[in-house]
Amino acid sequence: MNTKELARITSADIFNRQFIGFDRIVDHLSSLQSNNYPPHNIIITGDDTRSIEFALAGFQRYDVDITVEDDVLTVSGEPAADEDKIYVHQGIASRSFTKQFSLAEYWEIDSAEFSNGILTILLKQEIPEAKKPKQIEIK
Repeated sequence: MNTKELARITSADIFNRQFIGFDRIVDHLSSLQSNNYPPHNIIITGDDTRSIEFALAGFQRYDVDITVEDDVLTVSGEPAADEDKIYVHQGIASRSFTKQFSLAEYWEIDSAEFSNGILTILLKQEIPEAKKPKQIEIK
């Protein structure tokens, strides 16, 4: 197989040949954006906790929306327009954004806080008791 033929094979093609019924996952992976605005950190804070920090200079907490639907966390922002300011130079980006994260099973939003231009979203994994490993006594 030459390099041109290899270039035509996409990861979605390989995935579709190996797994049946996972079309939604393939579509989701194909649609992921490489948009890095706004800058953010994903931090492991414990075995079953994570946090996501967004640098949102120029935003207020009422400019930002956080929603979860079908295990997809969506964070979006629309900065308030300030027509009173005339910028000589505007180096602080404050444009609209939408950022989505797919949440693994049993991950829930614990809380969200906006302080000093940083939005912090805390996530916690809450595994139902029925799904946790059980020790079986041998008699």
